[in-house]
Amino acid sequence: MNDTQQLAALRIVLIAVGLIAVFAIWPLMVLWPSGWTWHSGHSDYPLMIVGIYATLGVFLLRASRDPMKHLSLIWFTIWSSVVHGAIMAVQSFGVGLDGMSHYGHLLGDVPALFVVAAALAFFTPRVDKAY
Repeated sequence: MNDTQQLAALRIVLIAVGLIAVFAIWPLMVLWPSGWTWHSGHSDYPLMIVGIYATLGVFLLRASRDPMKHLSLIWFTIWSSVVHGAIMAVQSFGVGLDGMSHYGHLLGDVPALFVVAAALAFFTPRVDKAY
């Protein structure tokens, strides 16, 4: 894959991840709570997560226009997804305060975070070739 193809693929991944972050997190929490929501009953957590990821999604969409100018945002997204996914993976083996197990997250949001990190890392240049 040459540099032009890699950058085009990165733009597509940024757009896909950005759109998912903006529009799909809330529906996934509603439609598949055992794989995407960590609290049952009333909680302020879901709206906070949706707000954070929707904001990130908007910035990833903006970064898709010129990814090379936004490498720090892209690498932040990669590494924060790895860290977030790793923490959730460990926590999914426990039982929450609500007495519910969280194994469903091992099929839901945990692998989703690792897939996002892997896709972005695969297509993101390791060095700024413009210098």
